[in-house]
Amino acid sequence: MAGTTLAKTTAAEHLALEATVSGLMAELAALEEPRAREVNQRHGDDHGVNLGKLRAIAKRLKTQQDLSRGLWDTGDTAARLLALLICRPKAFGRDELDGMLRGARTPKVQDWLVNYVVKKSPHSEDLRLAWFSDPDPVVASAGWALTSERVVKKPEGLDLVHLLDVIENHMKDAPDRLQWAMNHCLAQIGIEFPEHRARALEIGERLEVLKDYPTPPNCTSPFAPDWINEMVRRQSVK
Repeated sequence: MAGTTLAKTTAAEHLALEATVSGLMAELAALEEPRAREVNQRHGDDHGVNLGKLRAIAKRLKTQQDLSRGLWDTGDTAARLLALLICRPKAFGRDELDGMLRGARTPKVQDWLVNYVVKKSPHSEDLRLAWFSDPDPVVASAGWALTSERVVKKPEGLDLVHLLDVIENHMKDAPDRLQWAMNHCLAQIGIEFPEHRARALEIGERLEVLKDYPTPPNCTSPFAPDWINEMVRRQSVK
């Protein structure tokens, strides 16, 4: 009898979850802005929902792991972004996160998955090592993003000279997202480690990656030498 009740409860909960997911999908569709979609598509993101409004929905929902998984399973970009805001990062298994990254598809989803979920997961180091040299450059870029995090927060055990060697030899011709992640790592090494700063600056100057990247006024250029010098300058005046 108890088993029957549990089965009915589980089925009822499943139906309620499906209804909630459907309702949220309709809410997200109503927030669609053609102009926002147009801007996002230039960066490879196929959604038109204002991120401030998306965060407001997440604040209302709070943490709901089952709902997060339901939203993720829709495959819709806006729904997946919402899913990442209401999930419980430590509830995901290692293989589950690996599959989510490989199926993330768009830059914003990948970025939020790595920064909001994987970095808070007990599997982050294992995944960093697995992704770092993956043949898929998008997956590899996630490994480099996690490596940049370690450079800043837990550099013990990292071979910084080897990282600079890899950056020097491969960053120039890397695909865009991987190149961006490697450049970030180069800048962080130069900022955080004075003993490696001269080499990091020299690599950046010689490779000229992102040298001409359009940067708004009062923002720091992603060009590594400019980025390094500006951050070091700020540290010196604190």
